Parts: sequence; structure tokens; C-alpha cells
Amino acid sequence: MMTKVLLATDKPFAKEAVIKIKEIAAGAGYELALLEKYTSKEQLLEAVTDADAMIIRSDIVDGSVLDAAKQLKVVVRAGAGYDNIDLQAATAHKVVAMNTPGQNSNAVAELAFGMMVFQARGQFDGKSGSELMGKKLGLHAYGNVGKRVAAIAKGFGMEVYAFDPFISQESIEADGVHCVNSVEELYATCNYISLHIPANSQTKNSINYRLLSSMPKPARLVNTARKEVVHEADLLKIFAERADFQYLSDVAPDCAAEIAENYKGRFYFTPKKMGAQTEEANVNSGLAAIRQIVDFFEKGDCRFQVNK
Repeated sequence: MMTKVLLATDKPFAKEAVIKIKEIAAGAGYELALLEKYTSKEQLLEAVTDADAMIIRSDIVDGSVLDAAKQLKVVVRAGAGYDNIDLQAATAHKVVAMNTPGQNSNAVAELAFGMMVFQARGQFDGKSGSELMGKKLGLHAYGNVGKRVAAIAKGFGMEVYAFDPFISQESIEADGVHCVNSVEELYATCNYISLHIPANSQTKNSINYRLLSSMPKPARLVNTARKEVVHEADLLKIFAERADFQYLSDVAPDCAAEIAENYKGRFYFTPKKMGAQTEEANVNSGLAAIRQIVDFFEKGDCRFQVNK
């Protein structure tokens, strides 16, 4: 039987991406089924029953979806983050889960820097703002996105620091970035901190009062990672104690209403998660996903598996 790939996206890919995904699938002799802008989980459960592979974006793949997917061998999250996939359930169902690292990196990096510029200039309110040149920017994690943020920041004349226990000092310093030895040193050194860590059991609520209170004045926290990594009670405490503290986030925290009521002008939250919302990233991640599926079936390539 023909291998069936389900493209299940509540937030659809760009038309160009879908056309190219279809072309790659057809070239491999695969059938491509589309489930776009679906309005209920039942629609997803029905669509996945006979799929051999699935491409998703922010769509939730939990135990119930995997129970319904009797033939599923691989699911690919078109993007870097994969906390919307239940990895334990995928492993239990013998389904390979993958992401597409690097495909959205530039889009996320440009958003992070765009928010920094926007806030530094007072959200373009007509009043005098500040410049980024000469300011110290700390990158909390130095993966694909962190590298792109560093490159942009250097172009602006910022002094860039990074902490990442999984990247060698030589690799970081080869990019002209200062490598620090601890997360505590990063926060105590930099006025701007840009978060690029995943949301997992080690990182959730890890950006806490101890770290934030050590930042020099004025302090700016930029979050294009996940809202769950910031400890919200500690975030509110810092807002209340330090008039110099500002928070910019790609997705509002749960305490957004309280921040908006009390700290006008000291925050900016995107209306929805927008880091990967560019035409280029949309196409890049979609094509990477279908190519990884083809390589998985034709070559047994599991290079981007995340549930090992």
C-alpha cells in the first residue's frame, strides 16, 4: 500500500509550502492528506487512523491521538520546540518523534531583536528612548536561535555573552561571543537577557527571583522560548520591586492582566506565539519535515529523533 502522510495543522502552512510538500511527497510515491484549520480533536483522531506519518505545527499529539493512529510510524513537528508531543506516549506506541531544528531560527531571532528595539525606543511613543549599541546582551542557551541573535546583536554593536553547558567554550568564542561559566554570571553581567531554552522538567520556572534580581539596571528580559520557563510569582515580585525591570515575551504569561494593570509601558507581549510566523520559516520547516519523513522511510534516517 502507498505510504500515507497526514499534514495536520490547526494553523495551516503557507500555500507555497503546501504545494512543495505535495510535490516532495508525490515524488517519493507517497499519498498526502490535508487536515487544515480543524475545529475539534475528533477530526484529528479520525484523520490519523490510517496515516503512516504525520506533520504537525503546534498541534497536540498526546496519548489519545497515538491510540487512534494505528499505523503511525513517525510524527514530525515542523519547528524546534516539541513540548506539544507526548514523547513517552510516542515511545510506548513505537512512534518516532522528530523536530526540524534550525528552520525557524532566523525568524525567532529577528522577533527577539525586533522586540528589543521596539522597547528600547519606548514602543515608538514619540518620547526619547535608548540605544542598544554598547549594551550587554546575555544569551541563555546558544543553539541555532542564540547564534542568530548574537550575529544580529554584534551588528548593532552590542557586547554579547552566552551560557550553554552543552556548547563548548571554543565554539561560542569563535563567534566573538563571551562565554560565561554559569547562569548566575550571565544574569549578573547583562542588562538584556534573551531566553532560548526549552521547556522541560529542569527549566520550567527556572527563571526565578534569584536570577532576575541579580541583573544590573536597567534590566530587560526577552522571552521567545516558552512562557513556562519563567516563574510568574517571581516575575511579579521583580516588577513590583524594580521600576527598571521590563519583560518582552512571545506569548503572554498567565499573569499578563496583572502586569498590564500595574506596569504600563514596561512590557510587550505578542498576541499569539509569533516566533516562527514568517513566510520563509513556514516554508523551510514544512519542507524539512516532509524530507525527514522520506529519509526515515527510504533510508531509516532518525537523525532528528527527540524521543530516543
